[in-house]
Amino acid sequence: MIVRLKGEVWESYPNRLVVGAGGVGYEVMVPLSSVDALHPVEGRPIDLRIYHHQRENAQVLYGFASEEERDVFLLLIDRVSGIGPAIAMAVLNGMPVGRFKMCVAGGEVAELSRIKGLGKKTAERIVLELKDKVGMAETWQQVASGTMQPAAADAELALVALGYKQVDARKAVRAMLDANPAAGTEELVRGALRSMS
Repeated sequence: MIVRLKGEVWESYPNRLVVGAGGVGYEVMVPLSSVDALHPVEGRPIDLRIYHHQRENAQVLYGFASEEERDVFLLLIDRVSGIGPAIAMAVLNGMPVGRFKMCVAGGEVAELSRIKGLGKKTAERIVLELKDKVGMAETWQQVASGTMQPAAADAELALVALGYKQVDARKAVRAMLDANPAAGTEELVRGALRSMS
């Protein structure tokens, strides 16, 4: 399974690159957002995060400039019924990843359904099936950037796993942290469960 590809741009097209690595040219499908971020020029080095899609009659490489783009792509194809790589690429071509996450978290079906290849029903399904998962990705980004404590993120994740909505879990955890900023994960979960019951 190919998960990363570093090499040289041999050919560049709007949604497709040929990347040379070890004397072999790999055709990689890329969203416009990655093309904009990487500015691939023939002869220049390139480093892509890869999703290797295998079917009975074909193998296709999908390449992304960032982990965040690949994560959204994987969420779409793994978690939303009826969405395959082609529609997931249409989503990434249709709007920036940050805007997509905001639309899902905010339930903005009308804006999502304007993406070419998505209808209203598919947009509704995306919102329904990804709302909490997209929010958790944001939580871990906040931990990585230092704007959220790991204990708070772990407590939030535990409450979501128990079936609580992420919005409610975050509110309860924040209230517990305000009362006791040094609280650990277990203490935050116990206190939040008490406040939500």
